[in-house]
Amino acid sequence: MMELLADTHTWYVFSFVIFAYIVIKYGVPLLNQLLDAKIEEIKKELEVSESLRVEAQEMLAQYQRKHRDAVQEAEEIVKQAQKSADKIKEKAKAELEETMERREAQLKDRLARMEENALAKIQTYAANLAVGAANQIIADKLDKKINAQLVQNSISEIEKHIN
Repeated sequence: MMELLADTHTWYVFSFVIFAYIVIKYGVPLLNQLLDAKIEEIKKELEVSESLRVEAQEMLAQYQRKHRDAVQEAEEIVKQAQKSADKIKEKAKAELEETMERREAQLKDRLARMEENALAKIQTYAANLAVGAANQIIADKLDKKINAQLVQNSISEIEKHIN
């Protein structure tokens, strides 16, 4: 046994066994604790990343809904704008037609008044011409006394027709 105690290999083996015992007794539980802590940390990070992934998917779905709603709203706005533009176009067309009819009626009235004025002027001119011709004929054919009486009758007749 002395030889055994004097052999360096024995001390190597003996110290290795003690070292292994200490490592197994104290190191393995410590290593297990460190590994368990790291596993828990990784699990927490996985949970956080999973919750972030779920939250990101929810946000994506929410933004997709908002985008879809915005597109629908934009389409509705375009439809309303088109309807409004059509109404304005129809209203402008109706107003234009009404204005054209009113102007046409005004022009017809104006033309009618111009015709009436022209006819009145022609009638007045014709009447004056006829009176002048009648005076000339009467003056040539009648004497002064009868002439004065006819002129007086004509003037009174003209005044009756004018008034």
